[in-house]
Amino acid sequence: MIEIVAALVRDGRGHVLLVRKRGTESFMQPGGKREPGEADLHALARELREELGCGLVPGSATSLGLFEAPAANEPGRQVRAALYAVRLAGAIVCQAEIEEYAWIDPRDPGDVPLAPLTRDAILPLALSLEETCQAL
Repeated sequence: MIEIVAALVRDGRGHVLLVRKRGTESFMQPGGKREPGEADLHALARELREELGCGLVPGSATSLGLFEAPAANEPGRQVRAALYAVRLAGAIVCQAEIEEYAWIDPRDPGDVPLAPLTRDAILPLALSLEETCQAL
């Protein structure tokens, strides 16, 4: 099992921020593996700085739970993500292993290749969160 921490970032239109690592095809949530003994939010803040050059808005992180799916880039392995809804501080600039980022409409992601976790769990969750907010 690959244990990671991941961010659900939405813009004002409800679009979801996804990233694609260099040498891969699938778009997924920003985030990554924790260092030994590293807390979730510390790991997430570090990964966002390293990958996208931005930070977390203090106090903006909300835990959304644990989600599992087949790993996009490691055949035969599963990924388990501790997912947090967060807001970002600063400009997004692809760094480290990130080749590109995109804002994807979870209602209609088009033909963008998506990681199984993103496609099967996170985009449906983003839609349900949006519908819940609209109903309030």
